[in-house]
Amino acid sequence: MGRKKKLPTGVSSGGSHASSAPKSVGGCCVPLGLPQPLMLEEKKFLLAVERGDMPNVRRILQKALRHQHININCMDPLGRRALTLAIDNENLEMVELLVVMGVETKDALLHAINAEFVEAVELLLEHEELIYKEGEPYSWQKVDINTAMFAPDITPLMLAAHKNNFEILRILLDRGAAVPVPHDIRCGCEECVRLTAEDSLRHSLSRVNIYRALCSPSLICLTSNDPIITAFQLSWELRNLALTEQECKSEYMDLRRQCQKFAVDLLDQTRTSNELAIILNYDPQMSSYEPGDRMSLTRLVQAISYKQKKFVAHSNIQQLLSSIWYDGLPGFRRKSIVDKVICIAQVAVLFPLYCLIYMCAPNCRTGQLMRKPFMKFLIHASSYLFFLFILILVSQRADDDFVRIFGTTRMKKELAEQELRQRGQTPSKLELIVVLYVIGFVWEEVQEIFAVGMKSYLRNMWNFIDFLRNSLYVSVMCLRAFAYIQQATEIARDPQMAYIPREKWHDFDPQLIAEGLFAAANVFSALKLVHLFSINPHLGPLQISLGRMVIDIVKFFFIYTLVLFAFACGLNQLLWYFAALEKSKCYVLPGGEADWGSHGDSCMKWRRFGNLFESSQSLFWASFGMVGLDDFELSGIKSYTRFWGLLMFGSYSVINVIVLLNLLIAMMSNSYAMIDEHSDTEWKFARTKLWMSYFEDSATLPPPFNVLPSVKWVIRIFRKSSKTIDRQRSKQKRKEQEQFSEYDNIMRSLVWRYVAAMHRKFEDNPVSEDDINEVKSEINTMRYEMLEIFENSGMDVSSANKKERQPRPRRMKVWERRLMKGFQVAPVQNGCEPDAFGNVNGQGEMREIKVESIPSKPAKETAKERFQRVARTVLLQSTAHKWNVVLRAAKDSQIGRCTKNERKSLQNLGRAIEEAKRLIMLNPGCPSGRESPIRIEFEDEKTSTLLELLNQISAEISDSEKPKIRTTWRPPLKTVSSRAMAANNTRSLTAPELKISRKSSPAPTPTPTPGVSHTALSQFRNRELPLCPSKLIANSAPAAPTAPPKKSAPTAAPPSYKPTTHAPISMEGGKRGNTRTSDGVRSDKSNFDIHVVDLDEKGGHLGRDNVSDISSIASTSPQRPKHRN
Repeated sequence: MGRKKKLPTGVSSGGSHASSAPKSVGGCCVPLGLPQPLMLEEKKFLLAVERGDMPNVRRILQKALRHQHININCMDPLGRRALTLAIDNENLEMVELLVVMGVETKDALLHAINAEFVEAVELLLEHEELIYKEGEPYSWQKVDINTAMFAPDITPLMLAAHKNNFEILRILLDRGAAVPVPHDIRCGCEECVRLTAEDSLRHSLSRVNIYRALCSPSLICLTSNDPIITAFQLSWELRNLALTEQECKSEYMDLRRQCQKFAVDLLDQTRTSNELAIILNYDPQMSSYEPGDRMSLTRLVQAISYKQKKFVAHSNIQQLLSSIWYDGLPGFRRKSIVDKVICIAQVAVLFPLYCLIYMCAPNCRTGQLMRKPFMKFLIHASSYLFFLFILILVSQRADDDFVRIFGTTRMKKELAEQELRQRGQTPSKLELIVVLYVIGFVWEEVQEIFAVGMKSYLRNMWNFIDFLRNSLYVSVMCLRAFAYIQQATEIARDPQMAYIPREKWHDFDPQLIAEGLFAAANVFSALKLVHLFSINPHLGPLQISLGRMVIDIVKFFFIYTLVLFAFACGLNQLLWYFAALEKSKCYVLPGGEADWGSHGDSCMKWRRFGNLFESSQSLFWASFGMVGLDDFELSGIKSYTRFWGLLMFGSYSVINVIVLLNLLIAMMSNSYAMIDEHSDTEWKFARTKLWMSYFEDSATLPPPFNVLPSVKWVIRIFRKSSKTIDRQRSKQKRKEQEQFSEYDNIMRSLVWRYVAAMHRKFEDNPVSEDDINEVKSEINTMRYEMLEIFENSGMDVSSANKKERQPRPRRMKVWERRLMKGFQVAPVQNGCEPDAFGNVNGQGEMREIKVESIPSKPAKETAKERFQRVARTVLLQSTAHKWNVVLRAAKDSQIGRCTKNERKSLQNLGRAIEEAKRLIMLNPGCPSGRESPIRIEFEDEKTSTLLELLNQISAEISDSEKPKIRTTWRPPLKTVSSRAMAANNTRSLTAPELKISRKSSPAPTPTPTPGVSHTALSQFRNRELPLCPSKLIANSAPAAPTAPPKKSAPTAAPPSYKPTTHAPISMEGGKRGNTRTSDGVRSDKSNFDIHVVDLDEKGGHLGRDNVSDISSIASTSPQRPKHRN
């Protein structure tokens, strides 16, 4: 069947190059909205734009505007328009030309912003302002969503913020652009509900894109008066979003880290201690910091509350904090370890004396020294250590031991009487000291809550331990008071009640409960000492790891409790009856008492699984090996029940001991590894929080001295607090300040330094491949402009591209190959699936395979017709067999099969390879041992393909040959390859002996060869033959009788070529198409490697100077040469 002709596509310049139905290209259907196949002129247009050929682009646009024969808004297979290509190459002149000539901008502005092409952004913004009409969408919003490179919610300002381009952001902000404000994640307004109902994914991605723009450092610098606090707030908000919207957690956490890094980068720009102090002490409600003032460190407190660990752990801040921490003790850090220990021990021993001095004279030298942070820490730590020492003495009953050792006889008798009277005793002297400490601890916590607020108080996890410890001590005090009143009442009724031993008391006696709570409070009191380890660089990371492991234990406890409860329910249900039998054996004494002497084993076993609580305890202790198989030997238990009990106990042991406990170990190891990886930052952050608790204006005196009245406390009663006075003074100062405070000036300086550092970092980057390609593109553009100037001046530029070897980057080669081969980004669909060969014509239309039936015998048949019919029958039978073989091969092939349009190119490639073999025979290193008069130079490093090598060989042959004589005889097409090889073998034997000479030296006179005329050999060596496979076919096949004869050109010059303005556009794997030659004869230009394409108005004619040539494989003698056998 013949091909269907492709209808001309007369699309206006403003239209879309998409037909009403999907087109089939290359074995796949191109859906509507996706890039459609391009015409040859459109491909030339895009290639010229890519190469920067301004003259040809201008000529094509002028012709397109006159004739409307192409779509100037066409897209390549990857959806890139001409403007996009010009922007990618940063060719501003080309962008201006395309915009002026009426090419639609579409999303070119977004592409220019994405490429950070500032000049193009300014141009396109001006153009958009000219064409925009109120109420209509912008140009980038008119792009089909199927081919749009950017999401619909992306605006120019958002994209510029994503690219973090300071200059483009400044341009857009100066024009009045703004980033949309994101709604809260829990917002329930009509707009959020509507967007979520329409497309929840798009709504979530839109929020992510907005926050990605808001987190841009350049946008924060340009829009925020306080970039540091803005970065803190954004970081905290992104943390909350990550916890709320788990689906986008990784994106939000990346943005949070970006904000944290920006704050740290700004902090890097500080150069003096004064700048750092002003930044950290800035408070909008207070006056600006001045040297000598007390540091409030408001900004640092905010950084800690927002968990900006890298900001807090910065070396600049740590250096400032260290100088504040050791203030009042000059030279302490330079002392040896021994001297430091002696100094600390001295303060620890004398801390009661320091406290008494401060209570009496707070403004003396010693009192002022106690206000220093490090001195305050030593005093408080010494007081707490003394409290722990008292607890140890109470638990060991040291007062009784002291009386036994150092007491008088009367004191010893009172002690003996007291030991007999175990009920109704009053608190001892040591216990009274503990009560005084507890009151001091409670008052200290109350002061902290009033000073920092309840929210800040609850953020510190150590405050929970303090609260629990204080609550337990207060509970002990209340229970002891209640027990004393109860026991005193009992003793008043019956004095003998005071001598009841403890083993006779009630199980839940208030004093016993109080002792249990007191023991637990002592544990928490000792654990609080770990908090002080944060100040040490060796113990600090261990303390942080302990805190992380506690969190892991809590998470593990939920799974462990579930497993424990499940097996406890099962074992209790299975063994409750037999446990009751053991219990009945135990409690046999009068009054229901347990007989531990005779039935002690039964009294132990029945508790194992007597109820759900006892079963849970037994399984918990089984994890530590405290429960054995003997506990399942119950009275009356059956073998089957015992087997199931042991099976369940074994399953629990495997799950709990082998799986869950190892899981807990792995979790804690992972937590420790994470802390160890960031140990320095984590430790400095924890240490800073400890330091800040002593920098604040908190109580100077430690418990229990803080509850005692002092001179300072008396003075505060009769006058206003100093804080109120400071606030009044600060308000007066603030009214007298100028419009811009010193903090604003320093922040502007930091922003300027940050932006300058970014630009320096960008300029210091080494030269990249893109920079080199940009220079090549500029040189290429200038070359085309020079050619146009020369041509307009009357000069002949037709041979300007001879032996042209334009350097092309790999990206450009790939793009040109895809463009010329009709590469389409579309899946293969069953609805328009071609045959096994991808049977689609070059115009995107399906073509059927029509298998011809076996010809029937006509009524009157001549001998010639009979021979043709028999030959056709044999051929059809052979084709049917080959067709099945081809189908099986196509199914198993991993690279597929070429289409019918590409088979001719494949055949031409094979013929070119055979011709290359013949040319290699002329190499001096050929097996014949004869020398060639042509010096062939191979550029191994520069020659990357066979075609380039053939072009070099052909060029050297053409330069060294003699004038050419046109011949007429050509061998048949079917025997080209075989006869060429035979001719090569014959010439190798009969050729005269040649010598290697330079290109400029004349060729030696050949020796006559029998059977081959001298004229034939001369004509063969002097003929210039084409490399192009299409020319190989033209030279091999007989001349068409219908073609008009051409005038002979001079023998010493190549065929004439009309000087026209042509653009050398190099491409690999060119798209085949039927074109017409200059004389009107239709020919098939199936070139697989086109190095120069004429882009003038005459169509796709390929000139002789624009095509690489090699020698033909056909003989050139008037008569067929006779080869020797």
